[in-house]
Amino acid sequence: MTDKITDTPCSDIAEQVKISVEAKFEASQSDTDAKRFVFSYTVTIENTAEIGVQLLSRRWVVTDGNEKQQQIEGDGVIGVQPVIKSHSSYQYSSGAVIETNIGSMFGHYNMITDQGENFEAKISAFTLAIPNALH
Repeated sequence: MTDKITDTPCSDIAEQVKISVEAKFEASQSDTDAKRFVFSYTVTIENTAEIGVQLLSRRWVVTDGNEKQQQIEGDGVIGVQPVIKSHSSYQYSSGAVIETNIGSMFGHYNMITDQGENFEAKISAFTLAIPNALH
């Protein structure tokens, strides 16, 4: 029996891709009477792994205060499939529109390493809320 040595990264690569999100209510684009609440969010994806990764696609679940869900899926983010080199980061901004003054989002990115290993990078739930909506 021989031991097989591979150059593939360990399976914890997803844990080495750190995702943080900062959300902001966009009052000037919102119309509260029409139940249109617009939020922008900035995502920072930090690759702490020793190999590069590429973001291939995304899946978001957006839930408003009435528990109405929107599922958003597609290639890349904001029209690109960024490559994030080892020990670097990528940041982008986007937005979401919901019918209530509070909601949440979570999801994942489908990614691939420089060595061809596919993995999911989870995006923890974060809150969408107008100022002072939460105590």
